[in-house]
Amino acid sequence: MAVDSTKPGKELYEFDVFRVDAERETLLRAGDPVPLPPKAFQVLLVLIRNSQEVVTKDELMKEVWPDTFVEEANLSRNIFLLRKALGESPQDHRYVLTVPGRGYRLAERVRLVPDREASIVAATHSKIVLKVEETHRRWWLGASALLLLVAGAIGVWVFGERKPRLTDKDTIVLSEFTNSTGDPVFDETLRRGLAVQLAQSPYLTLVSDERMHRTLALMGQPTNAPVSRDAARAVCERTASAAVLEGSINSLGTAYVLGLRATSCRTGDVLAEEQAQAARKEEVLGVLGQMASSFRQHLGESLSSISKYSTPLPDATTPSLDALRAYSLGWKSTFGATGPAEGIPFFKRAIELDPNFATAYAMLGRTYGELGDANLSAEYTTKAYQMKERTSEPERYFITMNYEMQVTGNLEKARQAGELWVNAYPRDAHPRGLLSFIYQSLGRMDNAMEEGRASLALDADLVPGYANLAWAYVLAEQLQRAEEVIRNASSRGIQFPDLYILLYDVAFLKNDEQGMLRAVAMADGKLGPEHWMAARQACVLAYRGHLIEARTFTQRAVLLAQKDGQTDRAALYLAGLATREALFGNSEEAKGAADSAMRLSKNRDVLYGAAFAYAWAGAEAQATATIDDLEKHFPEDTFVNGIYLPTIRAILARNHHDSSRADELLHITAQYEMSVPGTWFGFFGMMYPTYVRGMAYLDARQGDKAAAEFKKIVEHRGFVASDPIGALASLQLARSFSMIGDAAQAESKYRDVLANWKGAAPEAPIIREGKSESIR
Repeated sequence: MAVDSTKPGKELYEFDVFRVDAERETLLRAGDPVPLPPKAFQVLLVLIRNSQEVVTKDELMKEVWPDTFVEEANLSRNIFLLRKALGESPQDHRYVLTVPGRGYRLAERVRLVPDREASIVAATHSKIVLKVEETHRRWWLGASALLLLVAGAIGVWVFGERKPRLTDKDTIVLSEFTNSTGDPVFDETLRRGLAVQLAQSPYLTLVSDERMHRTLALMGQPTNAPVSRDAARAVCERTASAAVLEGSINSLGTAYVLGLRATSCRTGDVLAEEQAQAARKEEVLGVLGQMASSFRQHLGESLSSISKYSTPLPDATTPSLDALRAYSLGWKSTFGATGPAEGIPFFKRAIELDPNFATAYAMLGRTYGELGDANLSAEYTTKAYQMKERTSEPERYFITMNYEMQVTGNLEKARQAGELWVNAYPRDAHPRGLLSFIYQSLGRMDNAMEEGRASLALDADLVPGYANLAWAYVLAEQLQRAEEVIRNASSRGIQFPDLYILLYDVAFLKNDEQGMLRAVAMADGKLGPEHWMAARQACVLAYRGHLIEARTFTQRAVLLAQKDGQTDRAALYLAGLATREALFGNSEEAKGAADSAMRLSKNRDVLYGAAFAYAWAGAEAQATATIDDLEKHFPEDTFVNGIYLPTIRAILARNHHDSSRADELLHITAQYEMSVPGTWFGFFGMMYPTYVRGMAYLDARQGDKAAAEFKKIVEHRGFVASDPIGALASLQLARSFSMIGDAAQAESKYRDVLANWKGAAPEAPIIREGKSESIR
């Protein structure tokens, strides 16, 4: 039966050897105080008030964290702390029992202590608390006086015992430095510098800025303001982190005194604290780096680990405070609400102030890559790669992966760098997120899903983790799982450009016209997603045979992309248009679109789309010239060597009626048959080598082999989605069945083709042919 807590007077409970004072939030064992964090105490109080009855997890979370979002892991951690305080072992839960699938209950019978006895106990406890507080106050005043006496010869001071304070499973929240100098150059700068320095540790893990911003948003707090001490502590509690790390800087004549303090989120205890002095402003970053290395030791990291992963802060970033401040502001803009483009001026300012600032070049390369400008991304990423020895260990991995992905295009080297990064930093979500993308590109969907799930398990607010995992599920046609990932992202307030296209593609694959319209409405007015959506709508229109309307939507996508400053993306949309027109037999339109794409950009994927269109349309000279460009500028590129060049050369071989040569050229593409090439960002290119191989078999009158190739495309709807290659493969499959004399299957496929092209104007040669063939 639940205890009646509505009685007047003191609310003091007793069970076994314990007494609980609800008013003072204290727990006594046989009269002695038992340390218990506030939230763990509140959990205990709820269980006491429902003695011997099951309290569900939802009820506990609503009682202890009313009107506040927290993760279930927070409740589990406080249950663990409560059990530890009560003296339970992991094998023996004597007091707090878990009821599988439901919640928890307090096993002991609870007695409400009468008012008189409660008053005596409370008075006694007050004396204990006052004594403890007075002792702590005297110690702090003495320590402060000692600091003042030795300030002139200050080195590094560490308070408390030198023993491991955290485990390799704990996370830390980093707050903004308290800047008492009046000099704004330290604002944001020291926090970012400390984050870079601590990120070198494979032992310690900081709550990511993405997760920090998301948690603050769920709390109704501004995400673009400096992370105050109170905000950091609130984030620490809501993310079930172990500690808050606070910093400070003060002036001392011409010198500067820096302080660091780690405080337990569970108990409020100071885990480690240290101060150091920089004689001059120019020495602040160096001193901060030394403090960070020392702090890592006091928080539990081994000396061998610190020695291995401890690039000095000025070397890992920059010796220039002004350059680091500009970089910090760029980082904040990139990961804040304003979006990645807002960070570009700050990163450029950082490299103006320090031309050797490698990580600033790396961030510019990353930002331009996200904005679809492949040329600028490659330029800045190359600069970063040339200076990668001027960075920390995780930054070197990041720069190497980006260089191999965006400059050389060697995905195997990028994968190797990513796996080394994961092995060195197993608790970092970012390399796993990047690996998920690389595995998708290589067609290894099982690995892509595994790394996507792992990245989100490490950081539930990692935006690329959601995008990569959802796409992996769509490509594998696991639509229900993709929708679950999208819902999980939405429930955390996470939005990203891919979200709308994912919803649109899932609806298309489910033949859900209303769902497609809803996705379009969601993207409307959002400049980046809007041009991507217009390009995807063009694909659907072309898939259904409405080529004139598809051209209109492509032109809209091009104009919107140019307005958004994404010239490469605009060119990619035109290259996709060129391939569609070529495949449908509109040769002049194909060559015109390819010319337009090449005038805007000559990046790798645009070159491939244009060369494919030229070759299919019979413009051999233009196709050959474009092949030469690809071969010259991308000698190591996985897609160029494994997909692009063999495919275009196979088309040219077909044009010369050499189907066996075409088949031979396409052998190398078999290992990349289910890969996701860079042309995907323009919504074309998926399984194109498979289609070309099937056409070569049709040319050779090998209907059975041709049918096998076209079946691969038709049976992987999630992979090709609304790329018109899927509709055209159905027609070619019907032709293949007809060639081998399977009239029933041929008729069935022709019916599918007619149904898909219902209402389509037969201005394209292949549509006219398909309709004519199906009527016979």
